[in-house]
Amino acid sequence: MRQLPLLIAFALAGTMIACSSDKPAPKTPSAQNEDGDRLSPLQHDAVAKAHNETGPNGLNFDDEILRLCPNVSAPKFAYNSANVNQRFRSSLVELAKCMNDGALKGRKLLLVGHADPRGEEDYNLALGGRRAGSVHDALSALGVSTSRLDMTSRGELDSKGSDEASYKEDRRVDVRLASR
Repeated sequence: MRQLPLLIAFALAGTMIACSSDKPAPKTPSAQNEDGDRLSPLQHDAVAKAHNETGPNGLNFDDEILRLCPNVSAPKFAYNSANVNQRFRSSLVELAKCMNDGALKGRKLLLVGHADPRGEEDYNLALGGRRAGSVHDALSALGVSTSRLDMTSRGELDSKGSDEASYKEDRRVDVRLASR
């Protein structure tokens, strides 16, 4: 009978030793874009949120940004397409690279959110702000300093749409170089 507690103690010690391991915890897989860039889960989530918030046309870059950063391209895509997400992600990753190590190093951006004319004016202004904020957060997650990112919303003020096809053009974030 005395041996039973001792036997239980040895069994517990053996179980604890067997369960412990010197192996490192498995790494969380990173999403990879079409250009082979690896994104952490945080970066992936921030980019996915920006993609979902910005609407079918997503991002609209100033011509000067496209000139200075030849790998950046404005994604034009259909709603909810996986290919769109890849192109959107590539655009943000390339923009972040250009801002951190390329021709836009030290420059500031202005992110301007837009909405189509449907909905109340206050709602659309807030929606444009949310869209600009999601792109801001994605660029920040990709390593761009938040001090270099300003945001604003125009809501529906610049909208030109009159049907579903043209409303898609109104739902976007314009990415502009901020004045020095």
